[in-house]
Amino acid sequence: MAEEEEIVEEVSIRTEFPAARVKKITRLDKEVNKVTSEALFLVSRSTELFLQFHAEKSAEVATEKKRKIVKTEHIRIAVKRHRPTNDFLLDSLPAPPAPQLQKEDSAGRKREVANKQPPTGTRRIDAFFAKSASGASA
Repeated sequence: MAEEEEIVEEVSIRTEFPAARVKKITRLDKEVNKVTSEALFLVSRSTELFLQFHAEKSAEVATEKKRKIVKTEHIRIAVKRHRPTNDFLLDSLPAPPAPQLQKEDSAGRKREVANKQPPTGTRRIDAFFAKSASGASA
């Protein structure tokens, strides 16, 4: 029985995240003064499991969409499907991209046209050439 206890003590599980970095992040909270090694291990391991779960679910979505690369939209769909993380994580993900407009070129092929918004403080040139109400009556 004493031999079993010695064997258990020799086995140490290492986490993927550096302990110093995890400790620094947890100490960013003003209410946390000290972090024990057990708490560091639990935070690191639970973060690994959380990321592994979402990586697997995102990969499943990418496979369903017949894609080889996992994109943000796949992660968004995976988070939406998992109700517990949907509540807090969906707001943290970047917004989905605006749909691309399609326009036919001279050869009749459809091509995507970006719907870019002009920078703030600029205006479209159409406004410059539009007839004003005062110019139409003169």
